[in-house]
Amino acid sequence: MSTGAWLKPAAGALVVGVLLARFGADPVVRGLRTADGPLLAIALALTAAATACCAWRWRAVATALDARIGFGPAYVSIYGAQFLNATLPAGVLGDVHRAVEHGRRVDSTGRAVRSVFWERTLGLAVQAAVTVAVVVLVPSGLRTAAVVVGLGAVALALVGLRWARRDVAAILRRPRVALIVVATSLGVAACHTAVLLTAMAAAGVDLPAGQALALALAVLLGSTVPTSLAGWGPREGAAAWAFMAVGLPASDGLAVSVAYGVAALVATLPGALVLLVGRLAPRREATVG
Repeated sequence: MSTGAWLKPAAGALVVGVLLARFGADPVVRGLRTADGPLLAIALALTAAATACCAWRWRAVATALDARIGFGPAYVSIYGAQFLNATLPAGVLGDVHRAVEHGRRVDSTGRAVRSVFWERTLGLAVQAAVTVAVVVLVPSGLRTAAVVVGLGAVALALVGLRWARRDVAAILRRPRVALIVVATSLGVAACHTAVLLTAMAAAGVDLPAGQALALALAVLLGSTVPTSLAGWGPREGAAAWAFMAVGLPASDGLAVSVAYGVAALVATLPGALVLLVGRLAPRREATVG
């Protein structure tokens, strides 16, 4: 792996290191204790639902880009990708893996990579739009950051449109595909937000419903920054900052983030089974042959 490729996970590790130096191990221990059976069960169920939404979204986007994939293959591929994202540096290597595998199926790595890229990017765009809207509407200390994020998202969108107008047009000119992208992205955001809200409740965080929702969405959006160490780093930093912004201890944010991180990791374990079965299947075919 190149030096540049190591910078992103190193940045995530640095964030975690700074937080541990500042708050010690107590928030981590509290987070681990919070990740109990009920939270893990909820995370497993909601992640399965979110994965179905992602598969439906990928299927629609891939069809628009002439890189068709069935719902079943998309579902198991995304599950495997989630496990790799949660356990490998950078947090995106699972998506690289599923793009390459899909490229082999459709005999076009380019179209497959673009389908995965736009499936993730459009989902993130919807998530960002919802987060900014909720944070702006709900009184809290997060509004200024929401405006900055909103302006940044608009700038990135304009750059993206200039860079890939053909792909965007191919997706958006089909109303059904656009509707599926928005609906499934809302479903994904709702599932992950529900898991984080459950973690907050289990940790004893007491906020009005609107503020709790805005806080959860802000933390989840912060976790999408691609500088993580197997999913850790940006989420913890975002949680510590966001909790302080609404008047709560940053250490509570770290504890909730740890609980959510553990639950999210456990929820990707079906993906490990998918990858294992995928590796064993060719060997069985070779043995039979």
